[in-house]
Amino acid sequence: MRRCRRSLAGLLLSLLLAGCAAPNGAASRPAAAGTEPPPVRAGDGPPASAGAASTDGLVIDAPAELQPLLRANLDLARLAALPEAEAPDEVEWLRLVAAAPAQVRELLETEGYFHPEVQVQRERGPPQVLSVHVQPGPRARIDEVALSVSGVLRERADSGDPEAREAIEALHAWWPLPPGDVFRNPDWSAAKSGALVRLRAAGYANATIASSAADVDAEHSRVTLALALDSGPLYRAGELHILGLSHQDESTVRDLAGFGAGAPLTEQLLLDYQERLRKANLFDTIAITFDTDPAHAAAAPVTVMLHELPLRALTLGVGVSANTGPRATAEFTHRRVFDQPVTFHAKVEYGRDKQSVDAELSTHPGERFYSNMVGVQAERQQTDLDDVLSQRLRVGRTQDTNRIDRLYFVGVDRSTQTVYATSQIKEASAFSLNHHFIWRDLDNVILPTRGATLSGQGGAGWAISNFADSGPFARLYGRFTGYLPLGQSWYSIGRLELGQIFKRDSVAVPDALGFRAGGDESVRGYDYRTLAPIGPDGAIIGGNVLATASVEVARPFERLPSVWWAVFVDAGRAALSWKGFKPAFGYGVGVRWRSPVGPLRADLAYGQELHQVRLHVSVGIAY
Repeated sequence: MRRCRRSLAGLLLSLLLAGCAAPNGAASRPAAAGTEPPPVRAGDGPPASAGAASTDGLVIDAPAELQPLLRANLDLARLAALPEAEAPDEVEWLRLVAAAPAQVRELLETEGYFHPEVQVQRERGPPQVLSVHVQPGPRARIDEVALSVSGVLRERADSGDPEAREAIEALHAWWPLPPGDVFRNPDWSAAKSGALVRLRAAGYANATIASSAADVDAEHSRVTLALALDSGPLYRAGELHILGLSHQDESTVRDLAGFGAGAPLTEQLLLDYQERLRKANLFDTIAITFDTDPAHAAAAPVTVMLHELPLRALTLGVGVSANTGPRATAEFTHRRVFDQPVTFHAKVEYGRDKQSVDAELSTHPGERFYSNMVGVQAERQQTDLDDVLSQRLRVGRTQDTNRIDRLYFVGVDRSTQTVYATSQIKEASAFSLNHHFIWRDLDNVILPTRGATLSGQGGAGWAISNFADSGPFARLYGRFTGYLPLGQSWYSIGRLELGQIFKRDSVAVPDALGFRAGGDESVRGYDYRTLAPIGPDGAIIGGNVLATASVEVARPFERLPSVWWAVFVDAGRAALSWKGFKPAFGYGVGVRWRSPVGPLRADLAYGQELHQVRLHVSVGIAY
């Protein structure tokens, strides 16, 4: 819906004076409609002229930010670039020169300039040269905005429905064109489209624009915006149709929905459902749709299209780690053991300094997304001072949701440490009850730039050893990581890690439960797990307390936006107690490639205590 207030006399006058300056007192006209997404917004005022730009016989004298618009859209610019054999005749040139000022004004109006002065000059040559001189004048600003919603959403809000009120409030809070902003027609078109997208994402799949108007007062460089939206019906979940299953149980797919009949079919509801299906590691293709026929809005059928992952998968790999040296790995997954809704996953790693076996048997997610699990792990770590064999058994339940993962389990831990210097063998075991969780609020789980994660571990149990007293213990651990953009393509990451074991000094827990620091995801500049206490026999032992922190600032390379350079400072260590605690510092620079599977990082770090530089290479992010 538009309103036009330009007088007929003014329009005739502008045609008669084509090629001359536009009248300063031109009356208002509405902005031309557009549907393309908005480009980067220009500054508040008219940009400074950067001189004339030449395009094969055409010279455009206009502010630098307007020259690309004019070169890409002016008929004169396209024809001036033609070879001489294809050049138009004299009559066509006269027509184009006469029409150019009006075309320039129409283009500038889409950028909010309604008082431009335009002159077109032609020098016949040879060579022929056309000159377009543009003074854009003041830029229009938004004076008022009227945003309204009708339909079922308004009816629900008026009846006191808190979700409907919240949806309308969120729409007004999101609106990107407040009074005082510069007016651009592409921004106006994008704002209207964005408002529709938000209503449809809130469950109103047939939301439409009832009316819209951009009323331009060109004389005073003001624009009044009015947008009326009709929400249409609220779509609610009806029958769930599941397609594509061959081996897996339909009940698993239904349990992962997390909603029943009558639930509002919001975009977030369906995205969360899709993410839970993905995390179940049973399907490689997932598509969720619903019937958008308004007649079925009260109980819209939901269709889940799936393609299953192979029942069995074996992955072999070789690599090298800055922490533990070269290694070979083998992973095996069976997604339906004994034709039951149970997954078996095992990983074997053999490296120079570390050998491990990790196996887990878990049921497929059921009601409230819970799974039962039993897992065993054995790991051998070798250093210049000792050889540590750690064994672990876990029996418990997991719950994986889109925001938080939980693990409750009974654990049995055992460690055997052989100290080379004394040939002493230390054995320790522990029985414990534990709760672990990971909370995430990230803009992107794989490549985050904004948000935070928090992982926590808590446990209590009884420890036994052949070199210390038996007794109770409790273990607490937390790790917070924050991601914050700093503007101008700068990004920051901060990390804080704390842990403590509460017990009598005479009680010893298995080494796997103790704390160690140093390495890629801890304090760079030091070997993996070497920032820990030294025992009486000269071997590194697990600490009772842990504190590490890290601050990193990164920025993309201008020509390689997926590759970032970074600078960082790390600090921390593990110790027997907080008394006399003194962190070790590491400083460095690095490069990150933001790959589809997560960031690949290469860091050169200087360990202040060692006076040495160490290379760290890692993939992904740690929670």
